Amino acid sequence: MSGCHGPKMKMDPSLHLEKKPSWIKVRLPNDPVFWSTKSLITDLKLVTVCEEAQCPNRWECWGQGTATFMIAGEKCTRACGFCAVKTAKPDALEDDEPYRVAEATRRMKLKHVVITAVARDDLRDGGAEHFQKTIEAVRAMNPGIVIEVLVPDFNDRDWALEMVMAARPHIFNHNLETVERLTPLVRSRAKYDRSLSVLKKAKAMVNGKVATKSGVMLGLGEKHDEVLRAMDDLLEHDVTVLTMGQYLRPTPRHLPVVNYLHPDEFAELKQIALDKGFRHVASGPLVRSSYHAADFRPELDILDDIDKATPVAGMDLQPEDLPIPAASKEIVRTSIA
Repeated sequence: MSGCHGPKMKMDPSLHLEKKPSWIKVRLPNDPVFWSTKSLITDLKLVTVCEEAQCPNRWECWGQGTATFMIAGEKCTRACGFCAVKTAKPDALEDDEPYRVAEATRRMKLKHVVITAVARDDLRDGGAEHFQKTIEAVRAMNPGIVIEVLVPDFNDRDWALEMVMAARPHIFNHNLETVERLTPLVRSRAKYDRSLSVLKKAKAMVNGKVATKSGVMLGLGEKHDEVLRAMDDLLEHDVTVLTMGQYLRPTPRHLPVVNYLHPDEFAELKQIALDKGFRHVASGPLVRSSYHAADFRPELDILDDIDKATPVAGMDLQPEDLPIPAASKEIVRTSIA
């Protein structure tokens, strides 16, 4: 695999709109909680998609003490045209990573955690077992927490998907990313129909007792009717939660921003999606898959069913069981660099 930080351009670069409109604003950190969150993540040697994908909301989310943990390393086996995560040969999985993530949720007193991962096509199960172990470790150390996973497609291997669902996440997220016509251009190896299939099968594997979620980026040249068709396709595959946000090009090597949608357009699309039948919709220029994820609470029957199905007895993890040091007093200063 290449060691580059992004794919070569596959779309006419002259289409790119370099100047951002006034409503694309990123708030810089001014909250001490931001630095304590960064300190904790550094201390536990964890990776967050917030930094790896250059999320524009990381200042806000970290200031609120929330983060999306990215397991299975920071090197992806795919090279999607929109993504800032670097493409390279991945490192071996770290056996204690699930417990480090669990400890982070405990220290942060999280009520909702999002766990995602790079695509690991080098592994037979695509990293599914690592997801399973992380979900189980988090639930054991932090009972009652709402667990959301944002997963790759595992190359549509049902047995791998079943490993993740056996751990009973409350929310199963797999992003469609874009409309069907643009999928071959925007996504590496992924297929539009495959993503829809993964979402539907995940829900069926637990008899509907999971909230399914997906997201699309806008501004890549999609047409309005194509966005509406994507909504219909997701609903037909039992997806109930939808996120829509503005695509922002991370580097000149990535796909161009063809257009910027006005906040009013995002608001209109949100209302359309709600009218079509989605239970929860987050739509706005800076919305990302995990933005304000805790604003959505799964249905009570899902929570009750998972609580009954996943006893934590026999997995009484304690901080002293983890091979990690206590936070250094100097960590805030050194982590800024």
